[in-house]
Amino acid sequence: MYLTPQHILLAGATGLTGEHLLDRLLNEPTISRVLAPSRRPLAEHPHLENPVGDPAVFLPQLSGRVDIAYCCLGTTIKQAGSEKAFRAVDLDMVVAFAKRAREMGARHLIVISALGADRRSSIFYNRVKGEMEYALRAQNWPQLTICRPSLLLGDRLEPRLAEQLAGPLSRLIPGKYRGIEACQLARAMWRLALEEQDGVRIVESDELRKLGK
Repeated sequence: MYLTPQHILLAGATGLTGEHLLDRLLNEPTISRVLAPSRRPLAEHPHLENPVGDPAVFLPQLSGRVDIAYCCLGTTIKQAGSEKAFRAVDLDMVVAFAKRAREMGARHLIVISALGADRRSSIFYNRVKGEMEYALRAQNWPQLTICRPSLLLGDRLEPRLAEQLAGPLSRLIPGKYRGIEACQLARAMWRLALEEQDGVRIVESDELRKLGK
């Protein structure tokens, strides 16, 4: 079954994938409202509401009904400055955002996780992503879609050296390990929002690439 969501809550609209997703959402004629809180202002649009500031402050103040919530939040340990600061964004902030989205009426959460996410992993990054997924499952969403992209490809405002070095090689790797363009991921996330099914769905990178064509 397919739905036509009209009211969207989006976190991470200033990021690589979030920017592509926001552009797509604002150009969908069926969408009447996109609520996209961010730390820095976004370009104005008649259907966009953009509270700006510290998420810890404005998150409880968000209001209005939403149909679907997208979470594109994510950083790196280098950008965050420490493992503790990384967890604060990729785990704590994601979980807090999801909780608020549910309180606002969203029945479907679509979130970006990562290839290899596993709360029992010996790799810190994968372990945090796995803990995030586990915490979201515990919120008992009617519909939870977890996207696990491999290396994200695209032009960032603040380039990441590891992605720049690994990007060309990742395009040659087969299956779910091949890199995925951020614009492809954004298209896939929109298409996933149109599908209605109960429970948790995990979408690996190779399927995301197909959905994003």
